[in-house]
Amino acid sequence: MPDPIQGRVVVSYGREVIVETGDGGLTACLMRRRGGERPVCGDVVSWRPTGDAGGVIERVEPRTTLIERGDFRGRPRPLAANVDVMIMVVAEPPGADTTLIDRYLALAGHVGLATVLLVNKADRLDETGRERLEHTLAFYREELAQPLVFASARDSDGLDDLSEHLQARTAIFVGHSGVGKSSLVNALVPELDLRIGALSATSGQGRHTTTATTLFHLPHGGHIIDSPGVRTLRLDHLPRSAVMRAFPEVERHRHACRFNDCRHNGEPGCAVAGALERGEIPPERYHSLQTLLAEAS
Repeated sequence: MPDPIQGRVVVSYGREVIVETGDGGLTACLMRRRGGERPVCGDVVSWRPTGDAGGVIERVEPRTTLIERGDFRGRPRPLAANVDVMIMVVAEPPGADTTLIDRYLALAGHVGLATVLLVNKADRLDETGRERLEHTLAFYREELAQPLVFASARDSDGLDDLSEHLQARTAIFVGHSGVGKSSLVNALVPELDLRIGALSATSGQGRHTTTATTLFHLPHGGHIIDSPGVRTLRLDHLPRSAVMRAFPEVERHRHACRFNDCRHNGEPGCAVAGALERGEIPPERYHSLQTLLAEAS
């Protein structure tokens, strides 16, 4: 029996994954039918070649991070592994959905990822539109010290600023459908079409990888994982403590509440309610917090 080979999962199609080895070779591998953890994009795996030019996954190596999101039943569903930074992409249209941003911040904080806010399609913004987006995102930049990058996949403006956050890291691009994540990947990854063609050919079924979470290599080091756009992001699997950590402006006040188990939703002596009335907590963030706490496990 051939010795196991180590590689990294670059795309997953259910039971089948495409694994890349250190020399750049691509192999379609199947999971063993019984036991073992299901590999996802970004996983490091050990696999054995089979007689049909494919392979079988022997084991998933220990992960540094694992991004999960809740499915329609509230169960955690793995999305990507061994990620270092989450790039939250917004654009006009469809606009900056601050509730979705809050969800991603809670998820990233729970996993232990760095985060960057990226406004794509900046070349299409007039002065008024840019000012509106800057105002919407000002709290994240000024109060949460969230890196904010304005960029354009069309004319490459701002991509150098973005690249500074990608050096020697594995980054995942997330956001609504239509914000231009794939266009950004196309601008950052040379010969992207050839890469997608090679992945489709390796799968043997002509699949289009743009519909699956897929890992690409950056020319100067680092990797990008492009994930499908979402309509919403369920975080039912997160504990309440993880949600609270994503709202430090609330955390600063909650210890002064009259009751230790205060839910900050109308209880007497709630210090968070007082801070909200004084304008120390933005109403949008407060309502976002209440929504997430109602979902949290």
